[in-house]
Amino acid sequence: MSKYWSPIVSALKPYVPGEQPRMANLVKLNTNENPYAPSDKVIEAIRAAAGADLRLYPDPLALDLRKAIAARHGVEPEEVFVGNGSDEVLAHSFAALLKHDRPLLYPDISYSFYPTYAGLFGIDAIEVPLNDAFGIDIADYRRPAGAIILPNPNAPTGIGLPLAEIEALVAEHPDQPVVIDEAYIDFGGESAIALVPKYENLLVVQTFSKSRALAGLRVGFAIGQRPLIEALERVKDSFNSYPLGRAAQAGAIAAIKDEDWFEATRGKIIASREKLTNDLKTRGFEVLPSQANFVFARHPNHAGQALAAKLRERAVIVRHFAKPRISDFLRITIGTDEECARLVAALEEIL
Repeated sequence: MSKYWSPIVSALKPYVPGEQPRMANLVKLNTNENPYAPSDKVIEAIRAAAGADLRLYPDPLALDLRKAIAARHGVEPEEVFVGNGSDEVLAHSFAALLKHDRPLLYPDISYSFYPTYAGLFGIDAIEVPLNDAFGIDIADYRRPAGAIILPNPNAPTGIGLPLAEIEALVAEHPDQPVVIDEAYIDFGGESAIALVPKYENLLVVQTFSKSRALAGLRVGFAIGQRPLIEALERVKDSFNSYPLGRAAQAGAIAAIKDEDWFEATRGKIIASREKLTNDLKTRGFEVLPSQANFVFARHPNHAGQALAAKLRERAVIVRHFAKPRISDFLRITIGTDEECARLVAALEEIL
């Protein structure tokens, strides 16, 4: 603590990102990164953008990227907002849309950036408990609220809600903004973007980090009706008018247009997830049904923290959360089949 801090700083509980260790022969399954390299077209586009024009500011409106995203999802460019990763888009959403007289609602076991943002922006929030099966029950959100945010599929559980339940949630709260965080939607869920033309209170947030393998490029976006997007733009332009550099915009445009790479890669990840799920279950693990690029699993005879430590000794890194109800679970990113096989072999040694 320093005497120079603003009063809010000492009360903040910063988000703790997944570890980025430097170990020899490492199997890194802790941060939900895509195990495959980005599309070659993305690399080519970034190289082409890395020229003399880097001396110039990028397009602050990112219009070409917004047009590409809009064409991909069947909306208008004016209904698309882009930012420096979906985390920045979410931060602007908290500031622009989620602070009201009544509390913000989100799941108690969910993306741990939500309480961080609520604290940063001074938002009164209520954490709504997951049900006994670790799922989100929309009936639990039938209470006074200023706004709602939830991930679909949820993280770290990986469990998704069907589109009909998302629509019911949005329809039941016509006077509150509802933000659906779809970081993992491409691995098995059904996007709520299709509902945007029907519901003026719905904002859907996605990222290029997971299914487009661009975690290092930092590109995210939101889709909603124009008044919600305008609110995000007003916050952005009061904070940073140039969030996406030229290379990021060029790479993201190439990524959104390469459907062949997208379909092939996500198909491999989904197949690997199903195989890993079966491999874990045959070894006594409980595995929650995942629609993401990770699984959430626990063994009845082994504490989660101890399992994570023993895996680390074998150069296999997974994510453990020391929180009530989920302290025995491990969140395991889907790697290549070879990486998943090394994980299973290490677990066999430990078990």
